[in-house]
Formats: sequence, C-alpha cells, structure tokens
Amino acid sequence: MLKALFWIALAAALIALPHALSFSQQEILVFLTINVLLVASYRLLTLTGEWSLAHVVIMGVGAYASAFYTKEFGVFVPVSMLLGAVTAALVAMVLSYPLFRMKGFYFLIGSFAAGEIIRLLWKRFRDPFGGPKGLKGIEPMPDFSIGIYDFDFFEPVSYYYFAATVVAVCLWLMWRIERSPVGLTFHAVHWQDKLAQAAGVNVQAYRTLAFVIASGFAGLAGALMAHYIGTINPNSFDVEVMVFVLTWAIVGGTATFYGPILGCVVLTILNEIVLREMGFEQMRPLIYGAILILSILFLPNGLESLVERALKPFRRTPASGTPAGDAPPASPASDTP
Repeated sequence: MLKALFWIALAAALIALPHALSFSQQEILVFLTINVLLVASYRLLTLTGEWSLAHVVIMGVGAYASAFYTKEFGVFVPVSMLLGAVTAALVAMVLSYPLFRMKGFYFLIGSFAAGEIIRLLWKRFRDPFGGPKGLKGIEPMPDFSIGIYDFDFFEPVSYYYFAATVVAVCLWLMWRIERSPVGLTFHAVHWQDKLAQAAGVNVQAYRTLAFVIASGFAGLAGALMAHYIGTINPNSFDVEVMVFVLTWAIVGGTATFYGPILGCVVLTILNEIVLREMGFEQMRPLIYGAILILSILFLPNGLESLVERALKPFRRTPASGTPAGDAPPASPASDTP
C-alpha cells in the first residue's frame, strides 16, 4: 500500500513539476530526463563488471541514425527513434567482437579507442554525417492531441511529457531485465565469472548481451535528444560528456537501480542551480573532478548508501537476517575505472 502511494505521489509530482519552473528550467528538465535514461542504461552494462568509455558515442550513433532515417528516407519520427536504438545496438554488437577479447582496464581503453574512431568518422565525412558541423534541421516530433492535452513539441513541457513516458517505460524494462534470470546471470558473470563459466554459462555471450541491450537504450536516448534540439555534431558526444556520465554513476553508486539516477539528478541540480547561478560554470570539470575524488574517498558506495542507511530501519528482514529485496551490488568502488 505504501509503495503504491509513493509511486502515485511521485507520478503526480513529475507531472506537475514543469509547471513550477521557468522556460529555461523546463528545457533543463527535458535534458535531465534524457540523461536519466542514458545513465540507467550505462549501469545495465556495468552489471557484468565492464565499464565502457564508448557509451556516449553509442548514444550518438542512435542520434545520427534516427536523424538520417528521417532526413533521407522520410521515416516517421517515433519509428526512426526506434530504428536509431536498433542501429546503436547493432553497432555495439559489431564492436563487441574485438572489445570482449579484453577485460577490465584493457576493455576500458579499447572502448575509448572504438568510440573515438566512430566520432572521427563523423567528423571526416560530410556525406552523410555533415562533417564537423554535424546534422541540422532534424525533423521534430509531429504535434498531436489526446483530447485533454495538445502536444506542441516545440514547447519543452510537451516534449518533457513525451520523453518522460518513453524513459519510464525503458526504466521499467531495464528493471525487469535485471531481476530476470538474464539479469541474475549478469551479476554472476561479474562476481563469479570462473564459477559461472564452469557451470556452463557463456560469459562472453552474456557480456555482449548486456553491452548490446544497454547500447540500444543509449541509442534511444540519443534519438530523443536529436529530435528535440534539431541539430547534432560530433562534439556533442566527446569524452568530456562521457566523463560526466561516469561521474553521475560513481557518485550516485551502482549497487542499486536508482543509484546512478540519483547521482544524475543531484549533480544536474548542482550544476544548473548552484554553478550556473553563481557563475562557476566554466569551472564545472574541476568541480566535478573534486566531487568524484571526494566521493571515492569518503563515500565509496555512492549517494545510494546514504539512502539505504536511512531506509534500513523501515525494511522488513526475513529469518535469515538478510534485508528483503536486496540485490547483489553491481560495482563497488574498487571496480570503478
């Protein structure tokens, strides 16, 4: 009952939220919603113990692909978004063959190299990628009405409702995947890969599967962004953006489903309300770096550990003494790159 009331209250708050914000804050809310999908998909990849530096580039693959399908073939925008996600997943599948011959630090560096190759190809070829300037005039979502509300997608509130609905469905799917036998196998591959392999689990296949699924969701996030801002370029998906995603995940924590989302929300609020308003936006990389170091030193399990500690007295414990509903942590501080 309490859970149902919590979710109803949360949904009501999210629906009312944009009407309490200014226009610029509403636009920030749209990007935050898309980034929640991006960082949640990144956590799905980390369930197998691998950390990639190509995830933002894979997001860009979805953005470029969706924009290309609408500009060149006139594909209906919602369909092109799904095709962009599929394209990102297919590119990830191709990349998985060389990348998953490596593990740990070598996988991290290999993923960075693969991502940079893709990004430099976007810069090199004006046709069809637009070269350094990227693609402009990307088709927006077509307006429609559902009777009680008219969706005008040039307005951030309408796009927020659309993006929030898509992201909510994706988060539910990722949550179900993690709690399925496939998700439990991802955890086993991370924590006991030798034992899992001895039990007949194809470790490389499951790592590839996590990489492909996470990339599909990241590609959808890229498509959502592309059709909102109407323009994309290679610099939108460089390593600096990837560092921000890593920071969200590490500061939030990856042991729970909501940890990276919490990190993304808290650091976005810090950036937009504190740093921008106080004129420290140019120092954002420095401040983010300091936050990352302090988090690893003094809060190695992320912000989620504070939430778990606060909720612990309210959790019912079974006879074994293990809190009900706990899942094996996805990645402790020692696993972070």
